[in-house]
Amino acid sequence: MKKLLLILVLFFVTTSEFSAQRDTDHWFAPMMSRGPANNRQALFFSTDSVTPFPVSIFSNNVVIGTVTISKGSPQFFDVPLNNIITSSQSDLFTVKNLGLYTKADKPYYATLRFSITSHGEILTSKGKAGIGKKFYSVHAPLTTSGSGQNFTLGMLATEDNTTVTVSGYNANVQFSNGTTGATNPVTTFTLMKGQSYIMEGRTNILANRDGFIGAKIEADKNISVTNGNFDGQFAITSSFDGEDIVMDQSVPTDRLGDEFVMVKGFGNIDEGMEGAVIVGTESGTQIFLNGAALPVATINEGQYYRVTSAPYINQGSGHYNMHIRTSKNVYVYQLLAGVATSNATIGFNYIPPLNCFLPRKIDEIGLINQLPYYTTLNPTIKLNILTEVGAAVTVNGVVPTAAQGPFPVTGSTNWVSYSLPSVTGNITVNSTKAVTAGIAGGSGVVGYGGYFAGFSSIPLISKQTGDCIPGLVLEVDDSYDTYQWNLNGVAIPGATNNSYTPLVGGNFTCTVTVGSCAPAITPVFKVFTCLATSTQNLVACAPLAIFPAFTNSTQIPVPSTVTIVTPPANGIASIDSGTGVITYTPNPGFIGNDSMVFSFCGDAAEFIDCEQVTVNFDVPTYPDVINVTLTECFIAANPTTATFDLTSAVVTTTAGATFQYYPGLADAQNGTNEILNPTNYTVPSSLVYVKVTNNGGCFKIAKITLVVTPQRFSTTLPDQYICIENTTTLDAGGGFDSYLWSTGETTATISNVSVGEYWVDLGINNCITRQKVKVFKVPDLLVNNVEISNNSATITAIGGNPPYQYSLDNSTFQNSNVFTNLPRGSNIFYIKDSFNCLPVILELTIPNLINAITPNGDNINDFVDYSELAYKKNLIVDIYDRYGNKIFQANKDNGYKWDGKVNDRKVSTGNYWYSITWNELDVNGTPVAYSGWIMVKNTNY
Repeated sequence: MKKLLLILVLFFVTTSEFSAQRDTDHWFAPMMSRGPANNRQALFFSTDSVTPFPVSIFSNNVVIGTVTISKGSPQFFDVPLNNIITSSQSDLFTVKNLGLYTKADKPYYATLRFSITSHGEILTSKGKAGIGKKFYSVHAPLTTSGSGQNFTLGMLATEDNTTVTVSGYNANVQFSNGTTGATNPVTTFTLMKGQSYIMEGRTNILANRDGFIGAKIEADKNISVTNGNFDGQFAITSSFDGEDIVMDQSVPTDRLGDEFVMVKGFGNIDEGMEGAVIVGTESGTQIFLNGAALPVATINEGQYYRVTSAPYINQGSGHYNMHIRTSKNVYVYQLLAGVATSNATIGFNYIPPLNCFLPRKIDEIGLINQLPYYTTLNPTIKLNILTEVGAAVTVNGVVPTAAQGPFPVTGSTNWVSYSLPSVTGNITVNSTKAVTAGIAGGSGVVGYGGYFAGFSSIPLISKQTGDCIPGLVLEVDDSYDTYQWNLNGVAIPGATNNSYTPLVGGNFTCTVTVGSCAPAITPVFKVFTCLATSTQNLVACAPLAIFPAFTNSTQIPVPSTVTIVTPPANGIASIDSGTGVITYTPNPGFIGNDSMVFSFCGDAAEFIDCEQVTVNFDVPTYPDVINVTLTECFIAANPTTATFDLTSAVVTTTAGATFQYYPGLADAQNGTNEILNPTNYTVPSSLVYVKVTNNGGCFKIAKITLVVTPQRFSTTLPDQYICIENTTTLDAGGGFDSYLWSTGETTATISNVSVGEYWVDLGINNCITRQKVKVFKVPDLLVNNVEISNNSATITAIGGNPPYQYSLDNSTFQNSNVFTNLPRGSNIFYIKDSFNCLPVILELTIPNLINAITPNGDNINDFVDYSELAYKKNLIVDIYDRYGNKIFQANKDNGYKWDGKVNDRKVSTGNYWYSITWNELDVNGTPVAYSGWIMVKNTNY
């Protein structure tokens, strides 16, 4: 079997840390060989630095070698086979320690060149541009099913705890571990830094020829990906000369583009070997070749399109190139041949996209024609160059001849290409405009190829050092003319270098310019703070509440994020899920030192700060406390309260203790609302808490029960009512220690008390209660009304205290208020109530009542005459007819007489109603009413 490994080296400058694959860090993920592998592989290093510097080579995070390089002095390092290539099934579909990583303080180029009998390949590292979080697997669409052919996908972690998920492959794919795309549609695994994982399938299964092309690879942290076939055959022909290694390092999707130019390798156009594989990352992606107006194909996410050799255009002198443009970003891998006479010498190389930000110099490609091999090899090398129209180009200081270029690119007015045959050694390309360069080489036995530059031509930010704040340094490529760093879309003053050290988390971008290119802004690079660490030293005298709080961040801790990382050894730490507060309780009897570690995070929507706190506890002895009761007498002005001297309460026997007094337990615990006047504290009966602190700062809380001695009143000392002429006795009763009356007496009882107000000070338990008592005069009894009918009188009394009694002689009393058969003239009545005080005396006149008149002028019974009552107050005599109409009123003006006339006319003979009212002349003006019928007989009627 023959093999040509073709190299096409392209060099680009981008907004990555360093131009294209020129970088300080390089990674190489492992691969699976279905045939026997020889121990013939090496890492090649070259640089443009004239100052020598060392490069360290790592496997499984352990240094396995070091080389020192400088410009003009490239070096290589032989790599043990078991570090990068396996042929053992036990190394597949499991986490292993295969893979390589190299690092230096200055940027350099790195390639992995390897071979087995009759086969060889080269992996050109893309540096930091080759690591990322999202990829799509690409291998050649194979056209034969040799038993030694396969597809292989190797993934290498650059950080700890990296979770990777692979999906989107054909359901009919059959992996070499026996699973299929149907039974295992998603593969997920977790890697630590330096660990790797290989997926593989043999191509004797028809679906495996192209069913894994377009598989989606997603990681939560940056990984490096190697994909291809070890071995494979993709020639479109009816006969095959053999197979070859088809392998290259991939780039993440954020490094892709939509415009590409390829220069044909050494293959014969008619052999069907030259061309490309295009893999879509978004649905509805159109593919245009050589400036065509219509797309040659439209593909969706994960689908591929194979470009044959037919679109290559001969631009003269046997120089073929092809222009590819897509409507959305894609992967383009060039399919090549190393010689024109065999389809066994095939190559497979990732093509970087074109843009305005390519470099003006490629310096340098080292040892361009060397490949570790089991025997002597002398391949033929061709250098291909792409640059902008009108550029002046030199190679190792020499201008190419007219026969070497430039040649136009159909479909683009901006780019031209060159080809320089038979180059060797170290190569430096210079151009006055943007330039890329690549090489193709091989022989009838073996060949090699690979791109060296242009992989980071999409402006991006990467990490120079560190992963988070503090310690993180961001960087873009150092080849641009100007830089402006931005935080959350706002320019950061003074941040105009190619590197920047963030001080706060957020969305960072960098605006770069170069030459006549329009300014470009990198995609957002999200910066997060590191897990902050802090230490607290606390005295834990009792259950201690620890409130998570950031040392520097302004974010608010989220209770659900509080976690005990390391629990205390001599106590218990519990978290309140609602508040996030941690309570530390030392074990009973423990005295000494203890510690714990807890962590928590903030409430930001995206850039969340977290902190881990180490708490060192000093658990000392505690003061003893005694709960006591204080009792004080009530305050007379506010008898539910008393004034206490809190400092008089003995609440501890601990010497040297200090005291703070609080109205509530929570106040004592939190040190709030301290009582500032403990010697003169006026409150109702209640509780007070004392924070007793010993010399070590440890405290306990004692309780003081405050008791107000209440007022105690006599139950035998009601107010009394007596007659004004009487006296009474006041009795405060027993059960008191002392008595002091307002009269000066000090006995429980005092006598001969007349009407008035009195008080007594009642003493008990050294507290004095002043009780007031009143002796009232009984209410006055009043005669409210007297009604006289003939010689009867009805007396109505009010006031006093019923029942009432009535008498005419102040000796014999009756319960009835009606008196009959009273003599005409003045009568005296005596009325008293139940108090039996001196009676009320009422003098009442019983008038000589007239019940008939004959007004005939004979001076006998001619008038109704009540002039004898004229001395009565408010005397009124009214005459009514039988219909109730008042027809006459006898008053002072007519001498209280009526002659049987109305308006000087005699009334008709008949009965008339009269009403006589007056007020007696006593102090109460007792009203008297008298009424009855009178007969009027007029002779003229």
